[in-house]
Amino acid sequence: MEMADDRDAPTAAVVVDADGRVSGWSEGGRLLLGWTSEEVLGRPVTDLLADPPAPGSEPRPTGSAPSPAGSPGSNGIGADGTRLVALRHRDGFTLDAVVTTHPLVGLDGGVRSRVVTVQRWDRRPVIADRAFEQCPFALGAYDPELRFLWMNASAGRVIAHSEEQVLGRKYRDVLPEFDRSLFPERDDKPYTDQLAEVARTGEPARLITVFRPLGSNYANAWATSIWPVRDAEGTVRAVANWGFDMSAEYWARQRLLLLNEASSGIGRTLDVIGTAQELAKTPVPGFTDLVTVDLFDEVLRGDEPPSPSGIERGASLTLSRAARHSTTEGTERSTGPTMPVAHAATSVAATCMATGRSTVELAADPGVGSEWAFGPGLAADPAHWPPGNPVIDKSITAEGLTGRITVPLRARGALLGVVTFSRTERPEAFTADDLILAEELTAKAAVAIDNARRYSRERATALTLQRALLPQRLPQQDAVEVASRYLPADTDAEVGGDWFDVIPLSGARVALIVGDVVGHGLHASASMGRLRTAVRTLADVDLPPDELLTHLDDLVLHLASDLQPSSHFQTTGETGATCLYTVYDPVSRRLTLASAGHPLPLVIAPDGTSTPVAAQPGPPLGTGGLPFESSELELPEGSLLALYTDGLVESRERDVDRGIAELLGVLDHTASSLDALCDTVMEAMLPGNRTDDAAVLLARTRALDPQHVADWDVEPDFTQVSRARQFALDQLVAWGLEETAFVTELVVSELVTNAIRYGEPPIRLRLIRDTALICEVSDASNTAPHLRRARAFDEGGRGLLLVAQLTQGWGTRHTSQGKTIWCAQSLANDVTGT
Repeated sequence: MEMADDRDAPTAAVVVDADGRVSGWSEGGRLLLGWTSEEVLGRPVTDLLADPPAPGSEPRPTGSAPSPAGSPGSNGIGADGTRLVALRHRDGFTLDAVVTTHPLVGLDGGVRSRVVTVQRWDRRPVIADRAFEQCPFALGAYDPELRFLWMNASAGRVIAHSEEQVLGRKYRDVLPEFDRSLFPERDDKPYTDQLAEVARTGEPARLITVFRPLGSNYANAWATSIWPVRDAEGTVRAVANWGFDMSAEYWARQRLLLLNEASSGIGRTLDVIGTAQELAKTPVPGFTDLVTVDLFDEVLRGDEPPSPSGIERGASLTLSRAARHSTTEGTERSTGPTMPVAHAATSVAATCMATGRSTVELAADPGVGSEWAFGPGLAADPAHWPPGNPVIDKSITAEGLTGRITVPLRARGALLGVVTFSRTERPEAFTADDLILAEELTAKAAVAIDNARRYSRERATALTLQRALLPQRLPQQDAVEVASRYLPADTDAEVGGDWFDVIPLSGARVALIVGDVVGHGLHASASMGRLRTAVRTLADVDLPPDELLTHLDDLVLHLASDLQPSSHFQTTGETGATCLYTVYDPVSRRLTLASAGHPLPLVIAPDGTSTPVAAQPGPPLGTGGLPFESSELELPEGSLLALYTDGLVESRERDVDRGIAELLGVLDHTASSLDALCDTVMEAMLPGNRTDDAAVLLARTRALDPQHVADWDVEPDFTQVSRARQFALDQLVAWGLEETAFVTELVVSELVTNAIRYGEPPIRLRLIRDTALICEVSDASNTAPHLRRARAFDEGGRGLLLVAQLTQGWGTRHTSQGKTIWCAQSLANDVTGT
């Protein structure tokens, strides 16, 4: 018998004769066990058992499932009653079945044969099969060779095949697209290999698979789980998998990851073109295949961009291509002028910039997305698009594009340019969510580009101020041969406050100064200018180096107090500076120096040996209350001096000591050109990425010819004034400077008379022939004369006024032994070399 109408659980009816052979077989037997009547009739019924009993013994009941409630617990096939037996399916697998034996009695009352009814036994009810079949998840089972054994209706819709079409076929043959990754750069293992790995190892796996269903314009992401199916003995007999479409969640997460990458990857530098390049590289290849960034020239220069209200709709625009990045070409960044790009009045880019709205162009209508399991993955729902999007334009295929998003680049109400995101190789269409992502990326980059533009403008202003406050050319003097270089930090860092100066002093001397103001930017440049002006003012007073730094220290303290934050003004809080002040005298060949927290100069003798500078740097300027010390050393003629700021010798890659050692190795005392040596120093010492300004001042000392210096001790007696005049006249004749005799005679007479009258011995007269004729009178008094205007009836007070009017300069310098009053006359036809 069989229950012909119960297709979910077919019942087999088997007639077994008295000797145990099958003499009858129903259609239900074929449906349940796969055997046809021709294959089983006449065979022993025990051949149907998965585990046949030994001859003479009863069949052993299965131990893989409990006996059904109310069923007998003894007897196998051939005995009356019902029990659970493991049967062998024609395909080789084991089937647990409920077997019931019904004896057939003849006329004599004896048992002639038996009818055995067989039903498949499952722990679950039959409706469970319906549940798996109708599950919205895609379910499938495969043998160890990955041949299809079963799949539910959802899996059939996903792969566009029916169960009858795939049963017995290999997975790779049915779904070859699952072996092709949409992201080759990720080097993902093909899905078929994942199935085979589970079948081989017996270890389950969970993964996300991205593929494009047949006939869809969108890539779908599936969460899948693969696990081994084992028999009662634990042997892997099959592999099963399930999956569901999580495209919406997956692509939303990918967009968040891309935005997170943009947050850390865009705006790392304060360079306009560098930021544009970062924007172009970030979405490739995860989001799009080609990105271009076009900016107004004003943005590249750091100026204010054109006002959006000033851009008329329908007007053509010319921008500069700041960055371009593609999956095939990489990144293009011009090291010179950027390439101009014209956007016609009718172009999408010009329209977007004029209207301030983004536009999505698609080469074809994408239709709807695939819909599996929990609903649409990336369906192009028209309700999600903003008005006017998307635009279907088949002409973009001529440019090799499948889609393009054009977004105006705007920040803080300013229009900076336009960005285009294009897809060339991938066929999946843009969605409304892709437009939101493109606009968010552009917005993040726009703020960074505008910050870089503003920084470029401020840096250019600070650099202009810095260069304007530095010496435009070094003054003419004969004490030393000098050359200098100043190099600001890279564009990523603000301009600092490094500076240097060369100041001619009285007595043919020269002051060489180098300093560094704390901080960067306009504040540092302005502070540097104030300090340099103060140093020149104090140098004109002829103060010794230690006294000059003391006055400069007081000035920095006053500047700091003037810049205290108030309700009207907020400062950066950066104060202080370092300074090295040196004075070289070509007559005595002595170098006097004092340092306020600044590196000491390097001195290289003419024979190439390094001369140590025995000096102790004082505290930086702005500390207050601590003394500065002067040091002296005598230098051979032709010595090389190197004054520098810490930016030249110190960086992240090396400390100060190592940098100074490297600088010593670069300095070449035999260099014929100090300008060329400056270039060599800057090129060798400065790394590619400079975070601080650097300045260097090189000087080669000269010695004044002793024949150009004449001095005479003056007795404190007014009768010596005429002898002093004669001494000066005789020296002028010897130098061939008779044309200066009249003025020199008046100057010597006035200065020597004042020294005898107001000064203290010893008194000394000195004439120096340099670029100017210098007359000096020294005495041991610290009382300095003052220039004043004599009134009409005054008998005195006209001497210094005459000196000031007849000479090009005069002054007083104080020394530890007293003071020196000097004046200088220019020599129109200087013949000092004769």
